[in-house]
Amino acid sequence: MSTIANPQETAKAPVPISKRKTKGADLAKALIKNKMSLVGGSIVLIYIILAVLAPLISPYDPYEIDLVNKLQSPSADHIMGTDDKGRDIFSRILYGSQLSLAVGFVSVFIGALFGIVLGIISGYYGGWVDTIIMRFIDVLLAFPGLLLALAIVSALGPSLINVMIAVGVFSIPTFARIVRGSTLSVKKMEYIDAIRVLGASDLKIIFVHILPNILSPIIVQGTLRLATSILSVAGLSFLGMGAQPPTPEWGAMLSDGRDFLFTAPHIALFPGIAIALIVLGFNLFGDGLRDALDPRMKN
Repeated sequence: MSTIANPQETAKAPVPISKRKTKGADLAKALIKNKMSLVGGSIVLIYIILAVLAPLISPYDPYEIDLVNKLQSPSADHIMGTDDKGRDIFSRILYGSQLSLAVGFVSVFIGALFGIVLGIISGYYGGWVDTIIMRFIDVLLAFPGLLLALAIVSALGPSLINVMIAVGVFSIPTFARIVRGSTLSVKKMEYIDAIRVLGASDLKIIFVHILPNILSPIIVQGTLRLATSILSVAGLSFLGMGAQPPTPEWGAMLSDGRDFLFTAPHIALFPGIAIALIVLGFNLFGDGLRDALDPRMKN
């Protein structure tokens, strides 16, 4: 005589706190062992510390104009020199790290928020809902990311807030596709069917049982997307569509320094190095995080 499995037994049991701590410890060990993630994480951590401590360690006011000392080369008084208005470049880079990190995190949050909602609804309900959402995502993907951001900023007007919105919008398709694919995979599992039989609502199934199981690819993509967002924001500011003078934003500083590449190259050199290092840091850390969270990469 065949027996029918109890749905309550089939449903996925909650993960004990001790097991969660063990998984967290294993992830930390994997990240430490991975040289790429260790280097990338160290770079990102240094930038975060500098951004937080910028008001304390900045030797000068980043907005203070001193025309007497303009275009000075790096020296003991100004370790990265001064720009064409006599402002200390090191101080401006420190404060610029606050802006770049804040704009990067906010824009990725916007893209992830809408991308997760659209992707999980599309993957869970399927049918005409999936068709409509995916066609909308295809429309967004039809435009190159930076071109779409330029169009949005041109419509809304140049400012850092509008740049965050623009970069967030062109990040939506990436998150939506990843979340949709992961949702399609998870919703086919037996414990989802068992929970549904027990009478759980769609919202509970989506946000309690599906979303926690697809967080790994979202976190990895978010980390990698931070590098792209910071680079895109710097590019838009370089074109004059983002931060406006005298805001100490790295892309805008690069734009100011392009007229002095031969007479005072340090004006553009140091902001360029700052951008390159933070992008490298997030990319390396994201790659290491992906390797640590992907079971196929553990061997």
